[in-house]
Amino acid sequence: MKRFDTCEAVLKELEALGTARTKKVYVGNGAQEPLFGVATGAMKPMAKKIKQDQALADELYETGNYDAMYFAGIIADPEAMTEEDFDRWLKGAYFFMLSDYVVAVTLAEAPIAEQVADRWIKSGEELAMSAGWSCYCWMLGNRPDEAFSSEKLSSMLGMVKRSIHEVPVRTQIAMNLFLTTVGVSYKPLHEQALQAAKEAGPIEIKREGKKNSVLNAFESIQKEVDKGRIGFKRKHVRC
Repeated sequence: MKRFDTCEAVLKELEALGTARTKKVYVGNGAQEPLFGVATGAMKPMAKKIKQDQALADELYETGNYDAMYFAGIIADPEAMTEEDFDRWLKGAYFFMLSDYVVAVTLAEAPIAEQVADRWIKSGEELAMSAGWSCYCWMLGNRPDEAFSSEKLSSMLGMVKRSIHEVPVRTQIAMNLFLTTVGVSYKPLHEQALQAAKEAGPIEIKREGKKNSVLNAFESIQKEVDKGRIGFKRKHVRC
C-alpha cells in the first residue's frame, strides 16, 4: 500500500496522475510551471488516505507547484490555520484558481473566516478582494442562514451595487457571484439581492486573449428561482 506521509511521496503521485490535456487547460486559465495537470477528481483517493495534515499541506503549498498547492487546500486543517497562515497562502496565490478555489475555500471552513475575508475585501488588491468575496460565497452556500448578520450582508450588497463596475476584473467576477449567492443561498435577503443585482446590471468581463463575456447576477438568480433552488446549501465546502 502506498504511503503519502511526505511531500516527496505526494509530489511523485501527483506527477503520475497528471495529463498533458489537463495541464494545457490549467495553463490556459493562468497556471504557471511547475505543474503536472492533475484533475481534481483524481486527487480524491489520495486525499481519503491522508485526510487532514496541516504540516504536509503547508509543505506542499510552499513548493509552488500548482497541483501540490491545490491538493494542500484539500488536506489542510482550516481550524489550525491562523490569520498569518492564510495571508501567507494568499501571498503565494498568483492567479484566481488559487486565490478563489484554494485559499478562499479553505478559509471558508475556518472559525476566523469572516474577519480575514473582511480585511481582504478592504485591501484594494485584486486577488485579495476576489478571495474575500469568494470566501463569503463559499460560506453562504454551506453555513446556515442564522450564522450570518443580515445587516452586514445587506451592507455588503450595497457595496457591490455601488462599486462592481469600478473594481478589477477578478473582483468583479467574485462580486457578481456574491450577488447571486446571497440571492440563492441566503433566504432572508433574497429579494434585496435580486433588486441589487437588477440595479447593478450586466457586467462585461474583458480578458486579454479571450472573448469578452457578460455576467448577469439577476438572470442567474431568476434561473435558480425557476428551478426551485432558493435556499440551496452544500453539505461540504471542500472536495
